[in-house]
Amino acid sequence: MAFYDGLFETLGLSEWCEGEGSSAPMSMADLLAQNSGDEVAGEAFPFPSLDNLSEACPAIIQSRDVTKGIEDGFLAAKPALKSFLDPITQPLSWLLDGALWTFAAIPWFVMVPLLVFIAYWASRSIGVTIFVAFSIMLLGFVDHYDVAMQTLSIIFVCTGISVALGVPIGIAMSKSDRLQKSLVPVLDLLQTLPTFVYLIPLIFLFSVTESKLYGIAIILYAIVPVIRLTDLGIRLVDQDVIEAANAFGMTSRQKLTGVELPLALPNIMAGINQTIMMSLAMVVIASLVSAPGLGVNVLRGIRNLELGVGIVAGIGIVLLAVILDRVSKAALTRVDNTRMKH
Repeated sequence: MAFYDGLFETLGLSEWCEGEGSSAPMSMADLLAQNSGDEVAGEAFPFPSLDNLSEACPAIIQSRDVTKGIEDGFLAAKPALKSFLDPITQPLSWLLDGALWTFAAIPWFVMVPLLVFIAYWASRSIGVTIFVAFSIMLLGFVDHYDVAMQTLSIIFVCTGISVALGVPIGIAMSKSDRLQKSLVPVLDLLQTLPTFVYLIPLIFLFSVTESKLYGIAIILYAIVPVIRLTDLGIRLVDQDVIEAANAFGMTSRQKLTGVELPLALPNIMAGINQTIMMSLAMVVIASLVSAPGLGVNVLRGIRNLELGVGIVAGIGIVLLAVILDRVSKAALTRVDNTRMKH
């Protein structure tokens, strides 16, 4: 006899429960216990979960019905969602495929000096530039140059899109308290959602062979810091400076471009740095859904128990992370120093 039988009798719901006919399906634990001749031991006072209540009243759905209902609802909405999202997200596939082709087509003796020059132009640091050159050459010596360039191309595209979308959203949030309050729960959800969960609905919506599948996951995961820190940076601008700009008769656009954004730039750059790091972290996870690059070798090392392959690929990811972190932080320091001089 189920624990909650008496509860439904007291509430006068026995007829409603019995009117559904057959009882709930036997659980796997009950089936195994029945075959072995043992009884399933239950708690003295079980939690009133759907499964426990369903044992006493078959009219109540089980937990499996909830998960199946969510799946059925998503599959029912899939055609409409796909027809709406496909045209919007298709350019992302083109960008990712184009970036992968471009990074692969450029010879190493052109790409390596170009990356070293970009590192020096962004950081103006000899030490950082030497480290970048050494790290890229090291990846080439262990035959990981091609996969490292694949990872770098994906980060380049996804970080660029994240910044292009995130900075305007952060600016809009800083100008509207109502918009900020409405977007903060969404940003909290994106920031706390486990990385693997990003991939579940996307796998159902798009083909695994489509680049936008992992591109959307990376962008959604990495866009949060740049939005938050852009909003924070503009809100932290000294109000005395804003009042002085108003006294000079500046328009809202002039205040934004001439005062607020330059003063908020250190925070925005910090947000871009975090977005780059989160993009790199998600690229590794996205290798589960056909994202090329170093993450594929990490996955191969796990699946085939190839310790050396996994460790070398992991070191390559660390080198890329340090390169991107050092260059972006050096650029941030240079921006700060330039702002202090002016």
